[in-house]
Amino acid sequence: MDTKSLIAAYFEAFNAGRTDRMLELLHDEVEHHVNEGQIRKGKELFAEFNAHMSECYHENLTDMVIFANDAGDRAAAEFVVNGTYLRTDEGLPPANGQTYRLPAGSFFTIRDGRISRVTTYYNLGEWTRQVSA
Repeated sequence: MDTKSLIAAYFEAFNAGRTDRMLELLHDEVEHHVNEGQIRKGKELFAEFNAHMSECYHENLTDMVIFANDAGDRAAAEFVVNGTYLRTDEGLPPANGQTYRLPAGSFFTIRDGRISRVTTYYNLGEWTRQVSA
């Protein structure tokens, strides 16, 4: 699978709620760099993060544009996060089903045909403003 197809499959699995499929696309030594917080290393911590996120948020990514370098070892994606805040996440405003929409981006390193780094950025201040309104 080429790099753009790999990243597209990752996001298709995300939108379908298929964490198991996302894990299949990850390198065993994956590093997950989240917008706020510590770097998570390995599939187990990635799976724990996704389980937590699924409890607190329901998100669908749209307007996806995927980029890859010629070597196929680096990629990026720009998209819009369309979400619903389901359950209060520690340290964040109370959840009561608020919806939000904001731009975001992810950056990837590819190794041995799998995703070995995922770095995601979004504007936490804007998200907080939207769910607090």
